[in-house]
Amino acid sequence: MADKFDLIVIGAGPGGYVAAIRAAQLGLKTACVEKWLNKDGKVVHGGTCLNVGCIPSKALLEASHKYVEAKEDFSDLGINASDVSVDVKKMMARKSTIVKNLTGGIAGLFKANGVTALDGTGKVVSGKQVEVTDLDGNATTYDADNIVIAAGSVPVEIPPTPMTEGLIVDSTGALEFQEAPKRLGVIGAGVIGLELGSVWNRLGSEVTVLEAMDDFLPMVDSAIAKETQKLLKKQGMDIRMGARVTGSDIKDNEVVVKYSDEKGDQEATFDKLIVCVGRRPYTKGVIADGVSIDLDERGFIHVDDQCRTGVPTVYAIGDCVRGPMLAHKASEEGIMVADIIAGHKAQMNYDAIPSVIYTSPEVAWVGMTEQDAKAKGIKTKTGAFPFAASGRAMANNATEGQAKVIADAETDRILGMHIVGQHAGEMIAQGVIAMEFGSSAEDLALTCYAHPTMSEAVHEAALAVEGHAIHMANRKKKR
Repeated sequence: MADKFDLIVIGAGPGGYVAAIRAAQLGLKTACVEKWLNKDGKVVHGGTCLNVGCIPSKALLEASHKYVEAKEDFSDLGINASDVSVDVKKMMARKSTIVKNLTGGIAGLFKANGVTALDGTGKVVSGKQVEVTDLDGNATTYDADNIVIAAGSVPVEIPPTPMTEGLIVDSTGALEFQEAPKRLGVIGAGVIGLELGSVWNRLGSEVTVLEAMDDFLPMVDSAIAKETQKLLKKQGMDIRMGARVTGSDIKDNEVVVKYSDEKGDQEATFDKLIVCVGRRPYTKGVIADGVSIDLDERGFIHVDDQCRTGVPTVYAIGDCVRGPMLAHKASEEGIMVADIIAGHKAQMNYDAIPSVIYTSPEVAWVGMTEQDAKAKGIKTKTGAFPFAASGRAMANNATEGQAKVIADAETDRILGMHIVGQHAGEMIAQGVIAMEFGSSAEDLALTCYAHPTMSEAVHEAALAVEGHAIHMANRKKKR
């Protein structure tokens, strides 16, 4: 007879493995089911994030950024670096090593915390049973008092550009190029498209981004988005908005993309094409027929604010439920659910989940934009500070971008923070913490920041909300 568990987690991505570890730490007998295979045909943990997403893409972004710095920026610092070259294959090998170390690390964490790893495909067959089909096709049913579905997501494919091995690829395929294609097309100007486009643009590709929407990064403050678009174009990325892809052909080992924009029907020819138009929940086959768990028309599992499904003993977290498809959101949901199952009180503040685009400079945001607040009838006041006026930014040769704070005009409570600049992904945590504690812009303005730091731009932006920025001419009336 198969073992019985207090909790079985389906999926070992950043939501699933974190939920499993947290539950085990709280004394629950826990198992985690995973079917992800590496190139050697062995099951590995970490899901999309560690294997073909967050981690490998950041390894390539960092390496390619350092290459451009050495090639183009070191001379500004008085450093002469002649004959700088790049070895893409070695860069890819380093990326793979990082992935291997991290995925192997999760296996070690499971062992250290007493989590049972079950290799295979998991399916919820009742509110307290999970069927696991192993790699040989043998099915075993395990009993569990509680179940967490953390099945993740997969890239969306679109009919005009069917995947063609080596030529038309998704984000996973774009992480495996062994050399920079001369002409690279990217469909989608979202987070993934801009990051992958940046990598290969830095390594020598002529990158063209085709985006169907008319507005660039609509989820970001409009001023920050506008500046980001300008900076990326300055780096050589050809970003074409309002470009709706209608078809594609393979001719002479090239990809001919057909699209329409305000000028009419257009064509563009590329050596490689990356399709980055979003991701969809991976829920097909995860829930057996007859189990009363509702999915919407896009495949997302319906859950409440604490990630409970329609079946009281079954929870769902991460990319397969509502909310942004972000690894850290999935992880925090995993911790929340594990705490609830263990009998503790827990909740998440979905209004304070940060997002980051790891281009150079980085783009980071949390909370509302001015557009969001206006749509909700909330009057706002804002403060912004350019890195061009920051002493540390000048010393770092990183004066591009700005930090912006958005506050409620009546209460001064911080509603959002948006940053484009070096290390924006690190600085945005200030906004997250401030919003978690219901801080006002004045609270940040009265906080002592270390000098010289890039974070001082956030301090100055908070001061600027009331027209009191020290290192910038203020336009607002003084009190």
